[in-house]
Amino acid sequence: MKSKRGFTLVELLVVIAIIGILIGMLLPAVQQVREAARRVDCSNKSRQLGLAALNFESANQDFPPGWLTNDQNEPIADPGWGLTAALLPFLEAAPLFQQIDFDRAVGEPIHENVIQSVLPTLLCTSDPADQVLDISAEDTPPPTGDGSGNSNTSNVETLVARSNYSGVFGTLRTENGTRDPFNGDGMFFANSETQIRDIFDGTSNTMMFGERRNDFGTITWSGVILTVPEPIVRIVGTNDLQPNTDENNLETFRSYHPGGINVTLGDGSTQFINDEIDIEVYRALATIAGGEVASLE
Repeated sequence: MKSKRGFTLVELLVVIAIIGILIGMLLPAVQQVREAARRVDCSNKSRQLGLAALNFESANQDFPPGWLTNDQNEPIADPGWGLTAALLPFLEAAPLFQQIDFDRAVGEPIHENVIQSVLPTLLCTSDPADQVLDISAEDTPPPTGDGSGNSNTSNVETLVARSNYSGVFGTLRTENGTRDPFNGDGMFFANSETQIRDIFDGTSNTMMFGERRNDFGTITWSGVILTVPEPIVRIVGTNDLQPNTDENNLETFRSYHPGGINVTLGDGSTQFINDEIDIEVYRALATIAGGEVASLE
């Protein structure tokens, strides 16, 4: 009677090695599929924000201001509410909108729960940052000029819900004085009242929203908070530098998606912009009336 032959140790080790190789080959593919799904989900969220802005414009005949200030000589002033706060009713967040007193500052204690409210529509799942961050704890260098700098920063803890999408201020930076915060050349700036008819470059050729990361500094949806560093660029971004640039600049549009960022155009459509986009084309996409010929097609 013949005995059954089992695996030898060598054969077993070979099988284990083959399985290990197959798993090693499979994992990157799985990760790529997951990231592709996250990128599509991010694009859909960006599109929802764009449609909310278009619905707001249809109801009010203009887009919401980039942020509100009661002082026409000072861009960093109360009440500071940003454009996304105005869009809340169009993002299925009307109850949160009703909790806001738009005559009082974003950072006042009565709004503590509001500014910490997490809106899933504004979160890209590829960003590993916490959903609520202490924006006052960030050690960002003080900028120069009259843009986003603030000498009134304090050590008081300020917790805010993060966002991964910001309105487009334009082509030039606010923090070094190259662009007046009241006169951005993009769709959203201090007390802006941009209308569809103001977008002379064409809605399909103009960026409305771009993607942001929170590892260079917290991005929030609520607005300009007077007591935190660089408050303006927490809610609007610029196309001064290419997407995902290596330069440490808080205003830049960035993402965790390999190779580029999701953006929403003025017609509500979304596009994926490559990191290597020509800088002049990229800047032209940020302006509403620059007269440039620029397209993503």
